[in-house]
Amino acid sequence: MGRIFETALYPYSRSPDQDAATPARHRVVIVGAGPVGLAAAIDLATQGIEVVVLDENDRVSWGSRAICFAKRPLEILDRLGAGQRMVDKGVLWNLGKVFFGDRQVYDFNLLPEAGHRRPAFINLQQYHFENLLCERLFELQAKGAPVELRGGNRVASVTEQEFGMELEVETPQGSYRLQADWVIACDGAGSPVRKMMGLDFVGRVFEDNFLIADVVMDGDFPTERWFWFDPPFNRGQSALLHKQPDGVWRIDLQLGWNIDREAAVKPENVIPRLREMLGDEVKFELEWVSVYTFQCRRMEKFRHGRVIFAGDSAHQVSPFGARGANSGLQDVDNLCWKLALVAEGKAPESLLDSYDAERVQGAEENILNSTRSTDFITPKTEVSRLFRDAVLDLSEAHEFARPLVNSGRLSVPCIHDASALNGPDALPGAPARTRPGAPCADAPLGAGFLLDRLGNDFVLLTIDAEAPERIEAGPIAARRLALRTADDATGALAARYLGGAGQGVYLIRPDQIVAARWAGFEQTAVQAALRRATGGE
Repeated sequence: MGRIFETALYPYSRSPDQDAATPARHRVVIVGAGPVGLAAAIDLATQGIEVVVLDENDRVSWGSRAICFAKRPLEILDRLGAGQRMVDKGVLWNLGKVFFGDRQVYDFNLLPEAGHRRPAFINLQQYHFENLLCERLFELQAKGAPVELRGGNRVASVTEQEFGMELEVETPQGSYRLQADWVIACDGAGSPVRKMMGLDFVGRVFEDNFLIADVVMDGDFPTERWFWFDPPFNRGQSALLHKQPDGVWRIDLQLGWNIDREAAVKPENVIPRLREMLGDEVKFELEWVSVYTFQCRRMEKFRHGRVIFAGDSAHQVSPFGARGANSGLQDVDNLCWKLALVAEGKAPESLLDSYDAERVQGAEENILNSTRSTDFITPKTEVSRLFRDAVLDLSEAHEFARPLVNSGRLSVPCIHDASALNGPDALPGAPARTRPGAPCADAPLGAGFLLDRLGNDFVLLTIDAEAPERIEAGPIAARRLALRTADDATGALAARYLGGAGQGVYLIRPDQIVAARWAGFEQTAVQAALRRATGGE
């Protein structure tokens, strides 16, 4: 396979900003060109917001790192124009299997419901993911979008000024200063920006270590998620296997707490472990090896004035459950439309406080689920272990026990029931799954799908109801998307949005979250909900 992570995709070149007599000023500066930073740049650029991305490196990450990307983030990437290329490159899967000892106890399907464009998950190495996002960013740049990616630019300081923020940036040709109205810190779990500002994480570090190995092999394992408790090849511990593109397989092996981390990643120690798991007849080679420790932590606040934190710089969770990069992409989805409205003077700065509230909620849910997964996977007492093993034994024959098995509750979006942006839930009989605060459920519409028709602006979705083509509330407008159940051949649209209601009107945010819903159109009610959804009241 090609080693994309060894290629400089955005090499350092001197910027005119370095020769400016006074510091150049930009609307938004993003620190970090990982998946979250690149997605944020693409999102803002597609909305016409000028953005500069600074990264001290000049290439994508080494190693698979994040590998599982869930349905909702894939839908977000569709909105950014990058979803299909991810799916085309990735390995699609919906089925998972759970093993206890040397036997399979049950399997599960994460997307048993038909009528969705995207699968439950794809597996895709982070370096491919970042490479494909770079492709999309460069496409936008070539079309004149106001976005720039600068490699070899390390942010050395961030200071608050009357106008906004000033950054000192170090390059191979010396340092320079630039100014920004807004800074988005997407610089990872060790976030230098967070440290420069004297901020920290709160949370829990678990006493356990896991070995990650990216293995290139011709394996005959199916395209499924396999998780073992107490397998014969790693007694008393756990293991996880995922297929990735290009003949790469991701293997996670639990190691325990008191280990020599340097010795654990040496090939002479890793290879025997893998041979015991895979068998002597399987030929493989190591591509990447690392050791990680479970951590469930977050910042107390994600917004600090004009500096906003997203992704791992704001929160960390254990990898089981695929909640790291997936939650970071949902941060971007939540933040960028709000920041665009604020930057254009169409909404008050207080709208950004809803980013903090909603994504702190998302982080708390992820941390709760991740902590529960960790406690089940690595029981801390003998009583806890006996309980876990009894649940696993029961799950083989009894379906009621299977929801109690926790091998990593897989990523799902949270529902913002208490969001200050929510308007009325005034559609009696409608399904709870599409209530205000919930992400829109996809549905087939002829040759396409609903989410593609929603796009990335405010939409007034009418189903068998009448409404104007456009509704305005001050500087904010919502366009109408009129649908009819008579054209709903599968019945999915009616089932997911009407339920027992005869017709419906939905106000949908640019991040495709339901803001309000009614049984029919009433202009003053919709305008009030539109103002509320943009922080106006």
